[in-house]
Amino acid sequence: MPGAPNRVSFAKLREPLEVPGLLDVQIDSFEWLIGAPRWREAAAARGDVTPVGGLEEVLYELSPIEDFSGSMSLSFSDPRFDEVKAPVDECKDKDMTYAAPLFVTAEFINNNTGEIKSQTVFMGDFPMMTEKGTFIINGTERVVVSQLVRSPGVYFDESIDKSTEKLLHSVKVIPSRGAWLEFDVDKRDTVGVRIDRKRRQPVTVLLKALGWTNEQITERFGFSEIMMSTLEKDNTAGTDEALLDIYRKLRPGEPPTKESAQTLLENLFFKEKRYDLARVGRYKVNKKLGLHAGEPITSSTLTEEDVVATIEYLVRLHEGQATMTVPGGTEVPVETDDIDHFGNRRLRTVGELIQNQIRVGMSRMERVVRERMTTQDVEAITPQTLINIRPVVAAIKEFFGTSQLSQFMDQNNPLSGLTHKRRLSALGPGGLSRERAGLEVRDVHPSHYGRMCPIETPEGPNIGLIGSLSVYARVNPFGFIETPYRKVVDGVVSDEIHYLTADEEDRHVVAQANSPIDSKGRFEESRVLVRRKAGEVEYVPSSEVDYMDVSPRQMVSVATAMIPFLEHDDANRALMGANMQRQAVPLVRSEAPLVGTGMELRAAIDAGDVVVAEKAGVIEEVSADYITVMADDGTRHTYRMRKFERSNHGTCANQSPIVDAGERVEAGQVIADGPCTENGEMALGKNLLVAVMPWEGHNYEDAIILSNRLVEEDVLTSIHIEEHEIDARDTKLGAEEITRDIPNVSDEVLADLDERGIVRIGAEVRDGDILVGKVTPKGETELTPEERLLRAIFGEKAREVRDTSLKVPHGESGKVIGIRVFSREDDDELPAGVNELVRVYVAQKRKISDGDKLAGRHGNKGVIGKILPQEDMPFLPDGTPVDIILNTHGVPRRMNIGQILETHLGWVAKSGWNIDGSPDWAANLPEQLRHAQPNQIVSTPVFDGAKEEELAGMLSCTLPNRDGEVMVDGDGKAVLFDGRSGEPFPYPVTVGYMYIMKLHHLVDDKIHARSTGPYSMITQQPLGGKAQFGGQRFGEMECWAMQAYGAAYTLQELLTIKSDDTVGRVKVYEAIVKGENIPEPGIPESFKVLLKELQSLCLNVEVLSSDGAAIELREGEDEDLERAAANLGINLSRNESASVEDLA
Repeated sequence: MPGAPNRVSFAKLREPLEVPGLLDVQIDSFEWLIGAPRWREAAAARGDVTPVGGLEEVLYELSPIEDFSGSMSLSFSDPRFDEVKAPVDECKDKDMTYAAPLFVTAEFINNNTGEIKSQTVFMGDFPMMTEKGTFIINGTERVVVSQLVRSPGVYFDESIDKSTEKLLHSVKVIPSRGAWLEFDVDKRDTVGVRIDRKRRQPVTVLLKALGWTNEQITERFGFSEIMMSTLEKDNTAGTDEALLDIYRKLRPGEPPTKESAQTLLENLFFKEKRYDLARVGRYKVNKKLGLHAGEPITSSTLTEEDVVATIEYLVRLHEGQATMTVPGGTEVPVETDDIDHFGNRRLRTVGELIQNQIRVGMSRMERVVRERMTTQDVEAITPQTLINIRPVVAAIKEFFGTSQLSQFMDQNNPLSGLTHKRRLSALGPGGLSRERAGLEVRDVHPSHYGRMCPIETPEGPNIGLIGSLSVYARVNPFGFIETPYRKVVDGVVSDEIHYLTADEEDRHVVAQANSPIDSKGRFEESRVLVRRKAGEVEYVPSSEVDYMDVSPRQMVSVATAMIPFLEHDDANRALMGANMQRQAVPLVRSEAPLVGTGMELRAAIDAGDVVVAEKAGVIEEVSADYITVMADDGTRHTYRMRKFERSNHGTCANQSPIVDAGERVEAGQVIADGPCTENGEMALGKNLLVAVMPWEGHNYEDAIILSNRLVEEDVLTSIHIEEHEIDARDTKLGAEEITRDIPNVSDEVLADLDERGIVRIGAEVRDGDILVGKVTPKGETELTPEERLLRAIFGEKAREVRDTSLKVPHGESGKVIGIRVFSREDDDELPAGVNELVRVYVAQKRKISDGDKLAGRHGNKGVIGKILPQEDMPFLPDGTPVDIILNTHGVPRRMNIGQILETHLGWVAKSGWNIDGSPDWAANLPEQLRHAQPNQIVSTPVFDGAKEEELAGMLSCTLPNRDGEVMVDGDGKAVLFDGRSGEPFPYPVTVGYMYIMKLHHLVDDKIHARSTGPYSMITQQPLGGKAQFGGQRFGEMECWAMQAYGAAYTLQELLTIKSDDTVGRVKVYEAIVKGENIPEPGIPESFKVLLKELQSLCLNVEVLSSDGAAIELREGEDEDLERAAANLGINLSRNESASVEDLA
């Protein structure tokens, strides 16, 4: 890669294949859907002479639409797109959808007269994919996740009968669309069939219904006793009886006729409109049953031969035969299928998911077209009058807006976005559900190797159901995931690359990428470690090997491939490490890791957050906002920078140039960094000097101790941008108005608002401050004579309005960095009833603080327990204080030793090294690793990185500091001194540089306190949660704890005046203000609600005092309360609507 950073690698293996485009799974699929020229070229290169795009496929399926008499028809062809309506930036800014108008050619034919009318018809705006593989829907960036589903096809299964302990077999023919066909052998040794999940029948009934005679059945299946016994038990005499028998089972209660039964059976399995195996299903059936080998796939319905071959396969499977010879002479193995095998699970990528949705919309439109054909005058009909595009547009909108697979893009950092686009989900429509998914489907399967990462998956209820595509994997036209291998011929490894599906791989013997080979490509060892079908591992002679992995990182995903020393980490912690890298927030200054894996550059470029030069040339002009490049072909290109934009997750996306004017750049070179990148490499955290030791118990249980230097020097500071929005609408009482003229507000509060009532850019704001002034008309009341006089003099201006201004939410603060105003007067598109819309962007600089979560790349996470002054931190012999102290207990039982090895190599990289002579441990080191200056960045690729002996050797070869001292010994430990006393600690401590990330779990977002606030309207109890500015719930079990300790008065106070004693809580406030004693608590509102509930059940409940006197519960608030509240300025009407949870 031109212009790549100077990172030296410990890799010993040469990789014959570059990592493919990491977004290809999204982009290629969408290009297939729209039939893009690039996709057509790729299809032609594969040998596909007449490639059909996804949209064309739907139109061909739909055409022609005929009326009920067949006298008229409507056909569609040639889908094409106009230019997109607005660029990506404008769509984000104005809440628009990034879409292009779709047109098709519609042809209406009157079969009676032969008249043809052809028109170009607009089919709605079609959402287009951006260069980054995302969609902009209503201004927000979304990703369509690929779905893992069971492939259509034929599946054989076996089970053991509980009563007889017999081995039984069954088979399902699963289509892409249509009725299921199931065959099984029961414990009585008869073969049965279930059509469309209905009652079981003898299989011979179906064969007879297809026109087979008893003699033909005996001739084909005479070898099988169970088929003969099934035939004997079958009472139907011929085809007609069999058809009627099937019809009665499928349509009980309807009078059967031979014709209707024949039509029903044909429609169920043999008509394309009702039954569709899809190309992939046809391919799977042919492959499994050995039919039509080598023939192109033309039909996607079932054939009679499929049914017969499936029955024969099932019978032979039950009888324990190993192979079956089909009529064409092909011999196929007879075996059951593993439904979790990746040969039987395929991907529905974005193009197919959208195509299915368009198909749904088109079929709805088809019904409308048919109806219009019958109702409209034949002479006046044109394609335009027949077509109603609403169902199609609605179906597409519904998919992007509400589908489980169309997700709000994860934009925490570039890696999280890249991983989101490569995600594989078994959930969603047509997939599994969390509740029904068992352990088998979640488990790691041998066929996942090189296709889906065995490590990266969520930790919660979705574990194993959501995965990530492996680095080198690609998706073939059928939707199966392929992975590349190097061809091995007679023990010689070539650079010829073959992509294999999981099915194909099962037939071969595959060696791993780190098997030693000589310069001529021959295996150095006579017996090679290989894997065979079902994940078996063994040693075989080198001549038996068929293929070899292309790279050691072939089996893992992008995020997992960015964990150095992954091979030394326990899988559970590696999973956490891969997931937590996606949660890292972009820091003010990004810093690439000293110890990387070589994946950082490629991941950053493909994530699309860096700016890459399209053509080679010379930099002509550079500023913070743009870079101009004069290309070698004489064209000039200006690249604009994104400046302090808000991401979907409130993090700050900012780009800055890394080239100078006059500098030469090559095509593909990074010329500007984005968030979380440095010199074009992914940079999610900081290299910090770490000591691994306990410290006064302050880093107990994964707590972390930090140096104050990281706070003062903004080392772990991040910028977060919040968007606040308000609109002015038309109400029943009049229009709302955005204004500076707000009632009952002092000039001090309005100081930062401009003449329109909008806060100025650059203003410092904190919670409660007004961002946009807005007034709403109040409900009209009976006017006093004075008010009528004022209204007469001043007109409408004297009308009552209330303050509904946009204020900074509780707990937030920052600086206003941007304002966007949209109004009807400026011809901006706004929702109905909205006259003006204002967006205010507030940026907050968050320094690292106690309670923030930090993590390394090995699942070593923790919360900051204490921030110490720099002078109190332990320091090295030369006086350098460490940045961070981690506890030693975080390593042994978690078995993530990679963090310690990273720490050692980090120290080596920071210090520089020089290897004298030729020690044994350095025999395999590449030449560029013999010596290096301080701050040399290194990479240790997964499964092919630095070995332990190399690490130990390099630690003893580190360069001395400026005083000539080598502070860390060959074992990676140093003598540390206590910053408080200056005394050395009694034992050497592991010291080095570790890459630490600040995660999105920030204490500022979580810490919350309330004194008074909103109350639930019904129960009058405080609301719950930070978002509602709620209180702490004192629940049932907490009450028990109080009762157990006899704290009666405390409990009474908690349940009344601190909660829902509406009178008491105001009187308490008054007593505190006046310095008086706290009054007696009253009756809680929730008790009154209980009484009302009982009264609603027609139970008359009276409340009695201890002496038996009836207590009257007053309905309204008393006058004292009203008076006290008015005097104290408390708003008693501050009620919020209650949720179901509040009442629980």
